[in-house]
Amino acid sequence: MTARTPPGSPAPAAGNAGATRTRTTERTVAGIRLVFVLATLVAVLSTFADTAERGPVNPFNFFGYFTIQSNLLGAVVLGTAAVTALVGRSQGIVLQLARASITTYLVVVALVYNTLLSGLAGGVELAWANTIMHVLFPLYCLLDWVLVPDRTPLPFRLLWVVELYPIVWCAVVLLRGATDGWVPYPFFDPSSGYGTVLLYVLGIALTFIAVGAIVFAASRLRLFRSDARLGAQVGDVAG
Repeated sequence: MTARTPPGSPAPAAGNAGATRTRTTERTVAGIRLVFVLATLVAVLSTFADTAERGPVNPFNFFGYFTIQSNLLGAVVLGTAAVTALVGRSQGIVLQLARASITTYLVVVALVYNTLLSGLAGGVELAWANTIMHVLFPLYCLLDWVLVPDRTPLPFRLLWVVELYPIVWCAVVLLRGATDGWVPYPFFDPSSGYGTVLLYVLGIALTFIAVGAIVFAASRLRLFRSDARLGAQVGDVAG
């Protein structure tokens, strides 16, 4: 007897073609992600080399900036997402939360820099590297999160995860400001009074929560059709 395809079932050829298109799309997105990861790493390393050419560099100071740290973390997380897609694996809840977190951090970096710090003395001297770290990479990470359908809705009960890294970073900065006097940004300077500093810290914390909530909400968008297997592991946890 000849096996028949059940009524309403897609033809095998069509199914194979769809799977091929999905894998091609995944590889293309992974390639774009790796391009931005490489560009960001080059921007950070070039900034370090440029700073070193103009005088001695304290690595604890250079890598103490939230911009530098968040860009490096973003490169690691987005690179991991790219490799995960290339090997054909679904993203687990940890990677999804990491992506939501670094997207939040980089959006805040772009907002704070372009509203409070742009034009001030110091900062990234290389214009192209400054643009990558404060504009292009944050913008790409946001668009990647919103447009690429390889994530499932994240539950708002996990929004607190976004605050973990900024809290630790702020604690270290305040400790250094109180001991060796180094602060990465002028609004953390203890000479302005700890009351003022704490108001800025509170404002930054609220900004992270607000932007994080928007990022979590964006995970519910489905602007493009997603293959059913993408993000399946997250769906099991988030549901």
